[in-house]
Amino acid sequence: MVRDVTLGQYFPGKSLIHRLDPRAKIILLIAYLVIIFCTFNYLSLAVVALFTAFCVAFSGVPAKFYLKSLKVIFVIVIITSVINMFYGTGDPIFEWGIIKITVNGINRAVFVTVRIICLILASSCLTFTTSPTDLTDAIERLMKPLNKIHFPVHEIAMMMSLALRFVPTLLEETDKIMQAQKARGADMDSGNLFQRIKALVPILIPLFVSAFRRAYELATAMECRCYRGGVGRTRMKSIHMKKLDAFAFTATALVIGGVVLCNIFLPAAL
Repeated sequence: MVRDVTLGQYFPGKSLIHRLDPRAKIILLIAYLVIIFCTFNYLSLAVVALFTAFCVAFSGVPAKFYLKSLKVIFVIVIITSVINMFYGTGDPIFEWGIIKITVNGINRAVFVTVRIICLILASSCLTFTTSPTDLTDAIERLMKPLNKIHFPVHEIAMMMSLALRFVPTLLEETDKIMQAQKARGADMDSGNLFQRIKALVPILIPLFVSAFRRAYELATAMECRCYRGGVGRTRMKSIHMKKLDAFAFTATALVIGGVVLCNIFLPAAL
């Protein structure tokens, strides 16, 4: 399961999504996440799902990595969908004791499932096609107005970037520790829930030690390079909005307009 976590991984490429300005990608992702939860009928949901499929296709990242990102939350999606199925209103189509399934409940389950899947795919598309350095620059540029109130914009952006950067490293370290403990005879796959949690202790302790060691080495390296935050800092590459970004904003605006029109002229399914 640890090997299936793809959060924080970056795949270099020259696709349309790769060439977008990182600031544009963050803004579009925020707008997209908002519009996902504004779908109230199946046509608007289909528009959002189709737009997500186009983004995934144009990202140039193999589909297996998107499937890995979904595999991690598969159980959560199933549990959430089943719970929502029993909370619908209206006349039941199936009833057994306190269990009641209605058409509205089924609709809720479908909408929740598709929304979560689209959310994960869109977020993965951002991290797959944007390097941690570009993400840091984009977040810092977008939060730059907060400098006027002495908010540590650069430091916050740097911490977010470092946290995202070290997710794959820590996951790889976790997998190595698990394999080493299994080679020593540790049993992590059998027993009840409490026994499995107890079996994680030999993994968590060396993992925390390794994480603190890496953090100390990183801090030492930054000090040796005279890192002093964002004051007077220059950038090797400057980012600029281009015609492709304007096209992406236009396409997203059309999708948002389509969702709004569907909600206005078609009856709600929820």
